[in-house]
Amino acid sequence: MTKPVILVQGLYKQYDTALGPFPVLKDVNLRMEHGDYIAIMGPSGSGKSTFMNILGCLDQPTSGEYILDNQSVARMGKDALAKVRNRTIGFVFQGFNLLSRTSLLDNVALPLVYAGVDKETRHARAKSLLERVGLGKYLHSMPNQISGGQQQRVAIARALVNNPRLILADEPTGNLDSKTSHEIMALFDELNKEGISIVLVTHESDIAEHAKRQIYFLDGRIVRDSANVDLIETEEKEIA
Repeated sequence: MTKPVILVQGLYKQYDTALGPFPVLKDVNLRMEHGDYIAIMGPSGSGKSTFMNILGCLDQPTSGEYILDNQSVARMGKDALAKVRNRTIGFVFQGFNLLSRTSLLDNVALPLVYAGVDKETRHARAKSLLERVGLGKYLHSMPNQISGGQQQRVAIARALVNNPRLILADEPTGNLDSKTSHEIMALFDELNKEGISIVLVTHESDIAEHAKRQIYFLDGRIVRDSANVDLIETEEKEIA
């Protein structure tokens, strides 16, 4: 059996509050193979955003194991986690997170600056990716000069610039109309067909249907995984 891109075992996350420990994730287990495409769903407060932050090495579990691309990252320090993020993961956010006073070319190239890549190489790579997402004629435009859907294409190009093995997308269509949403999802589908593993959080069932596998969170646990019907621990009406 090949080694998974993500392996989570017995993951637990709690936050300390004035009223005592508050558990957010409880005994979460997940195996994701290379090239898989997962949609994470669940109501607000179910733990899915915390789980995505841990998957993205932006937060750490209280206990449990997280192995990312054959590396144990659950106990890594901040500097080591930053290196893993930059090398392995591409992020796409609902709010695009583009630098408003920076050209699209430099927005896409930014992760390569942190990776120590020279200017000529990073601009060539950024240009190629902007062309790929249909924005080759906007290289020197600013984010406020293009539409929301185009800004999300820029964000996807930026997520790809370091050749990541994994893309994490948090509500990537949340700020887009339905037509533009499906155009963006078609781009994700294409990337997955090329072998890139994708995890996305969404509240929209039609968006989740693009994924090969749908996972539902409720009260800090995975209660349904379409790849394993035996995981169902609650009726579907409780998940909705």
